[in-house]
Formats: sequence, C-alpha cells, structure tokens
Amino acid sequence: MSSRDPDNLLDHDYDGIKEFDNPLPKWWLWLFYGAIIWSAIYVPWAHLGGHLPGAEYEAEVKEAEALHPRKEPGAGFDLAAAAVDQGRIAKGKATFDKLCMPCHGPQGGGLVGPNLTDNHWIHGGKMENIVKTITDGVPEKGMISWKSQLSPDDIVSAAAFIKSLKGTNPANPKAPEGQPEE
Repeated sequence: MSSRDPDNLLDHDYDGIKEFDNPLPKWWLWLFYGAIIWSAIYVPWAHLGGHLPGAEYEAEVKEAEALHPRKEPGAGFDLAAAAVDQGRIAKGKATFDKLCMPCHGPQGGGLVGPNLTDNHWIHGGKMENIVKTITDGVPEKGMISWKSQLSPDDIVSAAAFIKSLKGTNPANPKAPEGQPEE
C-alpha cells in the first residue's frame, strides 16, 4: 500500500465532487513499467532486426524451396516416349474416362470442353502443353487443376492418351477451336 492515507480527501473539488487519495497497487505499477521497458527493447529488435513473422516466413519458404525445388509439369518423364507407350496410353484412357469424359466427350470430340481430336489447340497440342494444361487447368474456362488429385505419372498418362486422340473421327465432334497445329 501507499504511505498516503487512502481515506484522506484531497483538496480537489469539482462541482461538489470530492476525490479520495487511492493510489494504484505497487504490483500493477511494476507490471505497467515492465511493459514499457519490454516494448522499448522488443520494438527495435523486431522491426529493425528483421524478426517480424512475415520476414521469418519468407526466409523459411526460401529455405524449403532450396531443399525441394519445384519441377515443371512432366519433368523427369520422357514425354516423346510416353506419347507412344501403349501401356501408358491405356492407363491414360482409364483416367480420361473417369475424369475428362464429362467435358470432352467419350471419344474426345468435345462437349463443354474443346474437341481433342482435330488439329486445333487452344493451349498447344505438344505433350508439354497438354501436361501443363492438365496440371494447371484452365480456370477461366471451367477446367480445374488436376495436380492435387492426380500423380505426375497419371497426368503424363492422360496427356499421352489425349495425344493419341489426334486424327480420330468421333461421332458429332465439336467445331475446331484455337490455332491449327501439326
């Protein structure tokens, strides 16, 4: 407690209201002064020393990317060999029938999605382009990214099957879209 008498009325008189001398407890004052001292140390340490959570996060992301670099879609696969591998094409057909057929049709002739059997491609008809389109999707056209749902091997297999559809003649194909490509 304070050395002052808490029951002592002060000389303040404001509109007939008198004030007692009630000092704050010592523990509260020490806590308050400690918080001031702590902030005087912490603020320069955090803001000038670069120890902000955002900066630490960025440093950890850079470290993780150095340990595990991102790969381009199809990296580690021989896409030219995959495009003619009959086992991979058969595996890709199963993936196509399960996931791609509702938009591209049972024979790839196009429904909501584009025709995959002609020589016209919106995002490119090379294996690299097809793998990238499957991996990243085309959100503005309604095609989702399949990278979180399919393994890289499944994506390459689906691309190989799609590549094998070129030149086939499906029933009721959709009109060509995109640029012609040989």
